[in-house]
Amino acid sequence: MKIIQITDTHLMPSGVVVNGVDPEQQLRAAVADIVERHADADLLVMTGDLGNHGDPQAYALLREILAPVPFPMRLLLGNHDDRPNFIAAFPEQPLDMNGYVQSHLDTPFGRLLFLDSHEAGVIGGIYGDDRLAWLSSTLAEGGDQPVTVFVHHPPIEVGIAHFDAIGMHDEGAVMRVLDQHPAGIRHIVFGHIHVPLAGTSAEGIAYSSGQACAHRFITDLDRPDLWWTGGHPSYRIIKLDALGFRAYAAQVGEVPTVKATICAGP
Repeated sequence: MKIIQITDTHLMPSGVVVNGVDPEQQLRAAVADIVERHADADLLVMTGDLGNHGDPQAYALLREILAPVPFPMRLLLGNHDDRPNFIAAFPEQPLDMNGYVQSHLDTPFGRLLFLDSHEAGVIGGIYGDDRLAWLSSTLAEGGDQPVTVFVHHPPIEVGIAHFDAIGMHDEGAVMRVLDQHPAGIRHIVFGHIHVPLAGTSAEGIAYSSGQACAHRFITDLDRPDLWWTGGHPSYRIIKLDALGFRAYAAQVGEVPTVKATICAGP
């Protein structure tokens, strides 16, 4: 199974620059590259902060940019989004019984969970009792299937000073619920931090973030006041198959230098 992850697109009305980057042009380039090179993908997952202010104009622009994508999509919310505006713009995206933008998808390689950590007016993530109840029941209904989780806010401490106070405000509840799933959690995929990160939690659960498609940070673990920067439009190619989980970073617009020779091995 091939899944494309795009994260932190921060769309604004057309032509508006955010932190020195035009998010519309970044996303258009990424989507064009995905359609050209990965039309065989099974799913596109966008892990939140779809719009910079969650306004209807940004969601209308997002819908127009995504129109050429020939495979199914799951769009998740981040702290910059607006749930009512999003639902109005994308009514086909599934909701849970409480109206959160979260759902599951069963595949030959396990159950995929798509979590909603958005809370209006909160920069960090919220995952309260009603959402935790949905998570517990959806894991239980998955039976002996391993699970891959997609969410905007990382449910672990990322070790970057800028995010010390704006992570998932759940005191570890999401991780405790996930850790109880008997078939295991294959991977947690998130956004929010705008830089690539890979690790394993104290419970032994693997996780990783995608590179923001729009503006991203110059990586500095100790500065609370990080510098924004630009860069190539980015997405990830995730393979989920009999070999497990793998994620590959892709950047649009890289300039080829010298072609590598074929290595016959061993």
